[in-house]
Amino acid sequence: MPEFPDFPRRTALRTLAGAALAAPFAAGPLARLAAAGPAAPSLAWHPDPNKDGLKAFEGVEADRAGLHPDRKYVVVQGDHYRFNIWRDDRDSTGGGDRQRTEVKGMVQNGTMLKMHNGETWTISYEMFMPASLHGTNRFTHIFQTKNPSGNSGGDAAAYGPWVTLDLIREGGTEMISARAYANPGSPSIASAPLAPLREKWITVEWTLTPGDSGAAACVIRNGTGAGAPIAAQGRKTGVKLPDQGDYVRPKWGIYRSVESTPSDILDTYLMFRNYQAARK
Repeated sequence: MPEFPDFPRRTALRTLAGAALAAPFAAGPLARLAAAGPAAPSLAWHPDPNKDGLKAFEGVEADRAGLHPDRKYVVVQGDHYRFNIWRDDRDSTGGGDRQRTEVKGMVQNGTMLKMHNGETWTISYEMFMPASLHGTNRFTHIFQTKNPSGNSGGDAAAYGPWVTLDLIREGGTEMISARAYANPGSPSIASAPLAPLREKWITVEWTLTPGDSGAAACVIRNGTGAGAPIAAQGRKTGVKLPDQGDYVRPKWGIYRSVESTPSDILDTYLMFRNYQAARK
C-alpha cells in the first residue's frame, strides 16, 4: 500500500502546543461571533477529534465498493482529521470515472444538525492542502452541499451538489474556487491561486442561506487566526441551494474525476481541524 508523508513534526508540535494553551474554540471565527452578543448566531457544532472522532459526522463515504479494505481513508491525527486518497481508488458511482474520500453531515453530541430553507448558517474550518493535491481540468470538490435524498437514487442532479469548493485549472493556473455549482455556468463566488495556500493551515469561512434562490458567501484566509490575510472573498445571491423538503448537508474531503489529466491524479491527502458551525 502506498505510504503518505507524515505531517511535518515541528508543525505538529506547534499545533499541539497551541491547542493546549488555548481555550476550546477561542481562536475560531464562529467563537468570536458567538461572543459578540445575543444577536450573533449560536454555536451549534464544534467537534473535538480526540473526543468525538468520526461520530462528529453522519458517516464516511470512501471505498464504498470495498476494493481496498486494508486502507485507512479518514483518520484522527491529534487535533485534526486526515483524509487519504490513492490514485487507483474508484467510487461505486459514475461507472469507474471518479473517486472519493468524504465525510458527510454535522453531528453534535449525537444530534444531527440540518440546514433548512430560510435559515442562515456560518461554517468555518481550517484546512491543510499538500503540494500533491492538484487543481484539475475535471471536477475536484473538497467541500460540497447536497441533499441526503439523493442517496436513494433517481435524478442525482436534483439533489446537488449545490455550493462547492473546488480545485480547478484556469489555463495553466491552479485555482481554489468557491462556486455556485448548480447555477448555470457554475459561477465563482470567490477564488484565488492555489499555490500560495498549499503546505500550510488556512481558514475557510462560509455563510449559507439555503433556498431555491438562496445566498452563499465565502472567505478564504491565507493562514489562521483573526489577523490572517484574506486570499479570496465574495458573496452571491440567487444561489440554488434548496433543502428539497429535506435538508442541506455539507460534505468534506476529496471527490474528483479520474478523467482529469493523469499527472494531476496522485496519491494525496487533505486535513481539517477546528470545525465550527453556527445557526441564526
